[in-house]
Amino acid sequence: MQSNWLGCWALFIKEVRRFYSVVVQTVFAPIVATLLYLLVFGHVLDTQIETYGEISYSQFLIPGLVMMAILQNAFSNTSSSLIQSKMHGNLSFVLLSPISAFEFYIAFVGAAIVRGVVVGLGILIIGMVGFDLTWQSPFWVLVFAVLSAAMMGGLGMLAGIISDKYDHLAAFQNFVIMPLTFLSGVFYSIHALPMFWQQLSFFNPFFYMVDGFRYGFFEQSDVSVYVSLLVTLVFLVLVSTINLILLRKGVKIRQ
Repeated sequence: MQSNWLGCWALFIKEVRRFYSVVVQTVFAPIVATLLYLLVFGHVLDTQIETYGEISYSQFLIPGLVMMAILQNAFSNTSSSLIQSKMHGNLSFVLLSPISAFEFYIAFVGAAIVRGVVVGLGILIIGMVGFDLTWQSPFWVLVFAVLSAAMMGGLGMLAGIISDKYDHLAAFQNFVIMPLTFLSGVFYSIHALPMFWQQLSFFNPFFYMVDGFRYGFFEQSDVSVYVSLLVTLVFLVLVSTINLILLRKGVKIRQ
């Protein structure tokens, strides 16, 4: 099959318009919900927890919350779109279009990146204005925001493919995505944990995304930023490969 990037672009625009049509629910609601974490945890724990040098806990918390929002919303965009299309029976119209599995994947993940970054940017702007947050290495901030959103968009597609109904997807979110996100160092440095939990954190891929993203703001992190980049890339390639195999075989999407 010849490349059909025009069709890929059209599908990408369709996915962006899908979440933009309910922007209050898909963008503003996650921003408000995440800012509540900042107001509650930042206010209560600002003087109780030590972070990196003179960095306040609120400043330390904001990059973690931004990344948490990026991860959750990128995952939600592809997973919800795919499961809705499967349940409503309109996925077949997309599959009939002359685009390859790779183009299909790029369009969906591209829209997930847009949604994740837009939500994260909204939180970040408020954090930079209200809490005097600055970034030391914008390059790393952008790299980890895009790569992490792409990985979670791919993971959301995988969840959407293997789920047969909304209950399956909800279970994946509640028992996999949410625990890994909350235990990824969003609210703390892993050096504040007992040794057992520190070692366990190194097996959580979300930890490396949060830690690498936070490095872009403070140029300080719990592990090397290059290790975080490597882990993020490995999981992005792994998830993308699995998705492309399933899409080409039509597993659970060609009924």
